[in-house]
Amino acid sequence: MRFHLLDRILECEPGKRLRGAKRLSRAEDYLNDHFPGFPIMPGVMQLQSLVEAASWLLRATDDFQHAVVVLREVKNIKFGSVMQPGRTLDVSVELTARHAGKATFKGRGEAEGTQTVSAQFTLAHYNLADRNPAFRDRDERLIAHLRSWHTVLRGDLHS
Repeated sequence: MRFHLLDRILECEPGKRLRGAKRLSRAEDYLNDHFPGFPIMPGVMQLQSLVEAASWLLRATDDFQHAVVVLREVKNIKFGSVMQPGRTLDVSVELTARHAGKATFKGRGEAEGTQTVSAQFTLAHYNLADRNPAFRDRDERLIAHLRSWHTVLRGDLHS
């Protein structure tokens, strides 16, 4: 199963910050088990929403130079109120540092003005061809797919 936890990119300033949104629907598969009778978005999924937003910011900042962006480290994660179906998770991330194949961010998620999650985290970025030149074509296909998906997420902002 593949999760896309950001439904829309609302605002993006490459090299600085990004705002996005995730509308939590009761139809999300993971809500069936978390928790029956009282569904809430797991904290790790809220964190992943921040990571996805930061990944899009990093890609936009670097003009999609890297096919792979992965979570490297998380610090100072805090959870606030629960995130229930029918609410929208408003996500904001800010790029705070860059260093040798890594980027550090601070992020915050809130619903209806109340914080649900905040964290500082580091993402690593690279191309598969950096490790094996035979994978250059895979990098190109991944980057083309990511550019296309980014256009969808940006909606009217892309025009």
